[in-house]
Amino acid sequence: MKLTTPINCPPLPVQISLEDRVLVLGSCFADRIGSRLAAAGFEVCVNPFGTLYNPASVAQALDRLSDPRPFTEADCVQMGAGAELVCSWSHHSSFARPDAASFLENANRSLVGAAAFRQRCTKLIVTLGTAFVWRLRDSGVVVSNCLKRPAAEFVHERLDEAQVLDCLERICPPGGGPEYIFTVSPIRHLGDGAHENQLSKATLLLALDRFLAGRSAAAYFPAYEILLDELRDYRFYAEDLLHPSETAVGWIWEAFLQAAVPPAEFPRIAENEKAARRSAHRPILAR
Repeated sequence: MKLTTPINCPPLPVQISLEDRVLVLGSCFADRIGSRLAAAGFEVCVNPFGTLYNPASVAQALDRLSDPRPFTEADCVQMGAGAELVCSWSHHSSFARPDAASFLENANRSLVGAAAFRQRCTKLIVTLGTAFVWRLRDSGVVVSNCLKRPAAEFVHERLDEAQVLDCLERICPPGGGPEYIFTVSPIRHLGDGAHENQLSKATLLLALDRFLAGRSAAAYFPAYEILLDELRDYRFYAEDLLHPSETAVGWIWEAFLQAAVPPAEFPRIAENEKAARRSAHRPILAR
């Protein structure tokens, strides 16, 4: 009996070595894969602005890393809903701090380090989560996070295929530079409804398909398809039934290694992962 639909994932045209410097940007699935890369011994920089869900925010983040102007008081935003915290429209709320000075110190430290990493990175992994964006009503700027501010301050819309394609051109411009691996996050965004989530994911997939055609320095890894087809069972989801479970992330990680990493690297990766597990283990101390 066949109880699953295996996803064929041959070796990608873009391969990652332990000698590479890998920048990882995108949705919370990027955070999960980024942490796996770090544990496997890869030199990585993961989401230096925090989690980014849509392609416009990823493009804006890379623009800022290419021109790392420091964040200033003008970028600071007081979070809403009674949160006594300060953040910015460019950051995930995990960067929020009690006051502007501490936020700016943290944000600019991360910016400086990530900008230097970006200049020398050789591979870039981008995970797109949704085609839906929130724009500031006054300026039209796409925000990375609404920071619990009133909904009346924003316009909510779904980018169309051409708009996503424009973002991808900004993320991966023609010419030299690092090689890219793109994924679409398997995490469902149901805030706008199940049908709207499908339209959003379809928009991302169609734009990526057009963008990657004929490009040798960029590839697509089917994380979305693996979870929704090969692992089509709620036992592979977390309790919220939206995010993949640790088992599913491990399954997708193994598929990623087989597709994107030369087999000669596997022994070193296994040793690095073993060392990471040992360092994370909390010894039981005798009383």
